[in-house]
Amino acid sequence: MKKAVYVLSAAILLAGCAPRHYSTNPAISNREARRNNQQVQQYNRNSIAGYVPLTSRQYIDKYKNIAIQEMNLYGIPASITLAQGLYESGSGNSELARFANNHFGIKCTSDWKGKSYYKDDDEHNDRFRVYDRPEDSFRDHSNFLKRKNYAFLFQLDKNDYKGWAYGLKKAGYATNPQYPQLLINIIEKYSLYQYDQPEGEEQKVQREDNVLAQIRQNPAPAPKDSVMQSNVSDKLYTVQQGDTLYNISKRFGLTVDELKTLNDLPDNNIRIGQRLLVVK
Repeated sequence: MKKAVYVLSAAILLAGCAPRHYSTNPAISNREARRNNQQVQQYNRNSIAGYVPLTSRQYIDKYKNIAIQEMNLYGIPASITLAQGLYESGSGNSELARFANNHFGIKCTSDWKGKSYYKDDDEHNDRFRVYDRPEDSFRDHSNFLKRKNYAFLFQLDKNDYKGWAYGLKKAGYATNPQYPQLLINIIEKYSLYQYDQPEGEEQKVQREDNVLAQIRQNPAPAPKDSVMQSNVSDKLYTVQQGDTLYNISKRFGLTVDELKTLNDLPDNNIRIGQRLLVVK
């Protein structure tokens, strides 16, 4: 990917894999997968043609209103939705986000009726959902969470981002033991909690009743392995001879301060072979 939009401590991601995944992937040849992806790219050619690499802050500005809308409908904190979108899509710059409008790496399940995009993940040529618009990906993310194993989360206050971060891990969304802190770090770095809104007791009860009624109509838990596996190798840069923080920051569209702060670097000193984690 051409632009880096967020850097995290390598220790966080290397501690384990991020989301769990699911696959209902039928056998398909590489040739068929390439042909299918070309058709998807042709279908989404207008949005692809208009693609402009985004920084993390630009991504937040672009999608914060959608996240707030989903929060008001279902009670998922806008900060959680934005943090997951930033992380999973590399601030909208990932292959899936650009070509398939898929910002959360949600895969095709047996009930998916839409288009598919093939990309290696847990399996070779795993199938990912294709959306007409990014907004559809955000809505599908909300619907994905409206399942039995996530039901208790909707009883939290819709501005309780820490409760949601730890609850997602408890519910099985991620295997990485540091996943809650990863989301919290993103939220607090970019002050995403400012988009979370409190609600009155009556509003909360009405929202809970509405969402839990929808969950009861879909009692099955979220299938395992239904979200894209984070590819660690895509997010790491290994320092080479002659590298400086300045030229690395320019290469990935970051500032030196971002590299230092987000990699917990106390000063400008780096060493050959050091790995910096960049989420593109």
